[in-house]
Amino acid sequence: MKAYGLIDGEAVLTDFGRDLIAIKDDEARLHETPARHILLNRHGMGLVQCIRDMTAAGEVVNLTNLREALAMRGISYPSGGKHPSIMRLWLEKAGIFVGGRWQIDDIRLQKVLGTHPDEFGVLARFTPEQRAFLQAPANTGLTEPQPSNAVARLASVTYGVKFPEKSLPKQVLKALDDAGYITVTKTTGGRGAKPLMVTPTAKLETDVLMPLLDQLKDQIDSKLLDLLCKPLDEILIEIDSDDRYIGGLALEALAFKLMRLLGMDYAATRLRAQATGGAEVDLIFESARLVFSRWQIQCKNTDRVSLEDVAKEVGLTHFLKSNVIVIVSTGDIGSEARRYANKIMTDSNLCIVMIDRTDLNAIRQNPVHIVDAFDREARATMALKQLEL
Repeated sequence: MKAYGLIDGEAVLTDFGRDLIAIKDDEARLHETPARHILLNRHGMGLVQCIRDMTAAGEVVNLTNLREALAMRGISYPSGGKHPSIMRLWLEKAGIFVGGRWQIDDIRLQKVLGTHPDEFGVLARFTPEQRAFLQAPANTGLTEPQPSNAVARLASVTYGVKFPEKSLPKQVLKALDDAGYITVTKTTGGRGAKPLMVTPTAKLETDVLMPLLDQLKDQIDSKLLDLLCKPLDEILIEIDSDDRYIGGLALEALAFKLMRLLGMDYAATRLRAQATGGAEVDLIFESARLVFSRWQIQCKNTDRVSLEDVAKEVGLTHFLKSNVIVIVSTGDIGSEARRYANKIMTDSNLCIVMIDRTDLNAIRQNPVHIVDAFDREARATMALKQLEL
């Protein structure tokens, strides 16, 4: 009861608890009211959205993989805990989950939540700067047009977020305007550069927005969410796209999926899209099994991996404190690149794993081939590092 906010630390009924007692004779409201409370104030929408993402990616939802998926979204609970199952049972009372399974009724979800469930996914994909900018006018309750720089200053002071002065319209305002949370207008008259005016829309004035944004404050990188939602079949198709940007993002998603198949924990993303048109992406994974290790993944959507490509990654290992470099390429691994990698592995404690076009084609046929590929690379590395005692 304390965890769900019905009683406080002294076992005294909260305002919410008293509200439920007041409607105890109305069964429909008695189920919908706590369900809405859970969705907004107890990470309920985080659970629901996680399941929606897993379903979209073609993953089977069970307590084992759900715990891992929630942890990647910043929601953790003790190992062996049944917290999601208990929450599902409460939400099932309101018809949000149906059939005694993890199946979601989006129509009921929208009715109980009070807004379209897709709004949570939209908010989740906003950057921390975009979320903070939204929260500033929502907190003040102001509805009239305000200078964008004044709102940014308020958000910066309140939430400790720094905003780009010159690129505020492009990096922050446009996405919020496109999503319908604010309208952006230019000021007229006078000389010199004038700040854009922002006006909150009706979507920003609902009592749903702030609790949903609050749930997202500990959310992982919004960019990761798109990778989580992509089915493997779709990723493999997009890798062959003529658009290098789409192909590059698909390659990143594939690398992410492959590392997750190996049980690695996502840590961060490094992008060099401006310099490469999306042809290069980097991911960092970690593992704490027996000993800690950090894996540095470099994706190349190019015809050939060169010695220079490998050398760049070797140079970054000191900065990133990496133990393993994984290079995933849609092309071939050049002979000089392989010789250089072998030399580095012979003379240092680094391991360098090469996944090329042949491996990717095999993975298309059977995703489990990734295990064979890593086993092959591990055996080759072991031979290079053989001790002479």
